[in-house]
Amino acid sequence: MYRVEDKYNCTATELITLQSRMEAALRPDINEGGPDGYSITSLYFDDFEDSCLQDTEDGVNLRNKYRIRIYNNSLDVIKLEVKTKRDNRILKRSRSISIAEMKNLIHGECIEDSASEEDPATLFNLAIKTRGLRPRVIVAYERKAYVYEPGNVRITFDRNVRASDRVEEFGKKNISYDFLQEYDKVLEVKYDEFIPDFLLQILELGNMQQSAYSKYQLCRERVNLI
Repeated sequence: MYRVEDKYNCTATELITLQSRMEAALRPDINEGGPDGYSITSLYFDDFEDSCLQDTEDGVNLRNKYRIRIYNNSLDVIKLEVKTKRDNRILKRSRSISIAEMKNLIHGECIEDSASEEDPATLFNLAIKTRGLRPRVIVAYERKAYVYEPGNVRITFDRNVRASDRVEEFGKKNISYDFLQEYDKVLEVKYDEFIPDFLLQILELGNMQQSAYSKYQLCRERVNLI
């Protein structure tokens, strides 16, 4: 099902203030490795026309992003994901893949799929065959996440967003990155059909405005400036 996803670009002060409020009101994500949260590293793909990037820049209402994601710089769990955005709602298709499958996709080779549109491998393979889908940029950051079961609410604070064009080194440690600087902190609020009023009050800072923030777009722009 599609979920609402709202994003807010934050200052360091806003992030600290809001995170302290969340600590008092919600429980942290049980998958976190420690009090500081966890790291996320994603390899984003695009086709030969950079359609995903262009759709994001143009604000196309229905668009996809293709990525491989790992956590805490470990290849123990590798997620293949296709994220569909319709207005401010998202649908994420995700499944685990092996290291060998990851390497095949990075090299522009298809992997085994279930022939179902719900399988992200099916969508990856189709895009590889018909549109030349290839890796474009690595996006990394640290995340602190909080959850509230009613409404399936998930609130995340991402910081130190950074980019690398060394796509062939995805999965390796000690990759060199370029930081986004003033755009390197973002709050994301995701939920199914409703979000409780008390959470909206906690998130209120007055001057913080919803944004069409895209880590993929900003990181592509960052590495293209190098």
